[in-house]
Parts: sequence; C-alpha cells; structure tokens
Amino acid sequence: MTAADRGTGRTRPERHRVVLTGLGVVSSIGLGAKEFLQGLREGRSGARPISVFDTEGFAHANGSEITDFDPREWITTLDVEQLGRAAQFSTAAARMALEDSGLDLARLRTRRGLVSIGTTDGESYDLDHLVEAELAQGTGTFDPTAARRVPAARLSVAIAQELGLTDVEALTIPTACSAGNYAIGYGFDAVSSGEAEFAFCGGADAMCRKTFTGFYRLGTIAPDRCQPFDIDRKGILTGEGAGVLVLERLDSALERGATIYAEVLGYGLNCDAHHQVAPDRDSVAELMRLALDNAGVEPHEVDLISAHGTGTKANDITEVGAIRQVFGDDPPRTVSMKSMLGHSMGAASALGAIGCALAIQNRFIPPTINHVTTDPECDVDCVPNQAVEADLRIVQNNGLAFGGNNAAVLLGRYDDAIKEAS
Repeated sequence: MTAADRGTGRTRPERHRVVLTGLGVVSSIGLGAKEFLQGLREGRSGARPISVFDTEGFAHANGSEITDFDPREWITTLDVEQLGRAAQFSTAAARMALEDSGLDLARLRTRRGLVSIGTTDGESYDLDHLVEAELAQGTGTFDPTAARRVPAARLSVAIAQELGLTDVEALTIPTACSAGNYAIGYGFDAVSSGEAEFAFCGGADAMCRKTFTGFYRLGTIAPDRCQPFDIDRKGILTGEGAGVLVLERLDSALERGATIYAEVLGYGLNCDAHHQVAPDRDSVAELMRLALDNAGVEPHEVDLISAHGTGTKANDITEVGAIRQVFGDDPPRTVSMKSMLGHSMGAASALGAIGCALAIQNRFIPPTINHVTTDPECDVDCVPNQAVEADLRIVQNNGLAFGGNNAAVLLGRYDDAIKEAS
C-alpha cells in the first residue's frame, strides 16, 4: 500500500519497488551518462547549425544536432546500415544502459523483460529522403534499404535483437513529446507488478525536415537559442537523441549490489484532446495531481520540477500556471533542460528523467541556460545559467505533447524515498 492509500479505505495488490540502475544517453551535450552529467553541470549548449538536412530557404536553422556519434562503438550484433538514425540512437543508448547497470546479459536472456521506447517521428529522417527521391526522380526509385528502416517498431525491436533478448515484450509508444515518460510509466507498471523482471525504457528521435518545417511554419523555431521562461524567448530548437533507463526490482538491485540512481515512485498520464497544439492549464495541473497521488507524494515534498519548458509562450505560461495551481505560490525550483538539449521530441522526457536521476544522485540542480530576464507570467526560480548544489529527495519530470497527451514521472532518492518495505 502506498502513502496515497492510507486512510482512504482502498487496497491495492502488493507491488515491487522499482529502481533505476542503468542509464544510456545519446545527446547533443554528451554521449553516455558521465558525459551527459558533465554537460548538465556545465550548462553546456547543444545548439549548432543544422547539417543533417538541407536548410536552404529558411531564415534561420539552428538545432541541437548530434555530430560525434558512431553507432558501431555500441552496436555490435546488428548491421547499423539496416537501422534508421533513431533506431541507432535507441539501440546504442540501450547498450550503454546495460553496461552502466552491470547486469549480466546472459542472465537477462533467461528472464522475462520489457523494452518500451517512445517516439514522435519514428524514422521520419528516412521518410524525408524517400519522398525527396520520389519527387526528384519519380516513382519506383526509392531505396529499399531505407524503406525497410522506416517502421517505428524497430526502435524497440532492434534493442531486443541487439541484446539477444528473446523473452521480452517490445513496443514503441508514439505519444509524441511525452512518449519517453509514457514508456517509463509502462516499464514501471510491468516491473512493479511482476509481469517483467527488468525493463529497458525511454525514448528516441532523429532530427528530420518534416518536424523542423512544421514547427517553423507554426512560428515556434527560435533563431539561435532556446530561452525557456525568459521574457524574450522566441521558441524551440529541434533536437535529437535517445535516453534509455534500466528498471528493475529493488530486491534484485540490492542482491547484486547495483548502483541505484533513484527510485521510481509513480507517474501520471492524461489526454485532454483540448487542442492539437495549444496546451490546457487545468489538464496539465490534473496530470501533476495524478502523478503525485500515484506516487503517494504531497506537493510540499517535491524539491525540483524538470519542466517540459519548450521556450514557447504558450507552453511556458500554461505550464507555470498549472504548477502554481498544484504547488501554490511558492513552487519548487523549476528548470528546463531543453535550454541545453533543444527539443528532442520523443527522447525529451526520457533524457529529462535521466537528468533528474543524475541530479538526485549527485545532489545538484541543472540550470536553465540562455536566461536573461524572467517573464513575470513565468514566475519560478528556473536556476538561471549556473548549476547549483542541492540535497534533492523527490523530483518531478514533466512531459507534455500535442493533442494534450501528457505524462509526469516522480523519482526519489532511494535512501530517502517512501519506504514501506524493502
């Protein structure tokens, strides 16, 4: 029974406690958990001119592109040429997470598991090229190898194939910019219920012309940098990458002496279907209440919020308003890692969750960079420009998506987290 059940008369089946023991990161500010941690501490920016597709005709075209990634360093079983860019990211991040966890792969192959990966675009990078070739050369000229890379299911299936995991459920969750948190929630349920003994969960996306152009036409692409909560913010920078987390039962982690980054306390999901692109404040507030209730956490216990924080006027004002509805006039410090990473779409909330776990373990708060003057309508302490030391116990990670698909995850420091029984 969780804290949220006490005194309500409700009973729930006993569930396993779930912890994070492995982190894999492919990002524009660092590859692997150690480099990612250093990038967060330094307030490193991943912004640079986009080179992965032709940007001729756009007045500005900066993005958080990954330029130093060689998939062959991590992908050793599969032919990388048969994988799309997003699947390369997800598979490499899963291999990193496995190595970071210290789990015995031979033993994992004999156990029931889960692979859940969220995405916005799947392999739209390859779709861009297929459409471009058809327009230029006519039908019947498409590249069959690229066509075989397109199915989004490969973002999760490739992980199972690369690691030789034959007794797993592998699924790709397409709930756009909240998909990483959706995938973590799915993994949490599977492990805590005993349906799976471990889970590889997270999100992955590669930059593509389709999404960049869509945001550009909406007028939400910033000229050079992302400035969440700043009065002069001008929008997002599109980004790319992958974040994969290893989830396992607490008793399993303790038995093998694993490093525990954080405990997954709970999560919340909702879909208001209010508007295709405009967020709804009341729905976002309800999402956070659902997550807090599921985790058995009171608002005053949350030490930090990792916001969706896109740097658009619609999102930032709406999200801060929702935070104040739930947390009152003195909300926790509220940061946006997108100021450093850009908006990595389906990978965004997964990378946010990894950043939260690293912040808990290393007792610091990542900054919101590029900050000059806080918008009065976004009146939160966004930890501007410089990381600060902080004794974090419970952190909330928000993920909000078009169509009102919202997801929030609560993580806690293991030695301070809710302890019903080990």
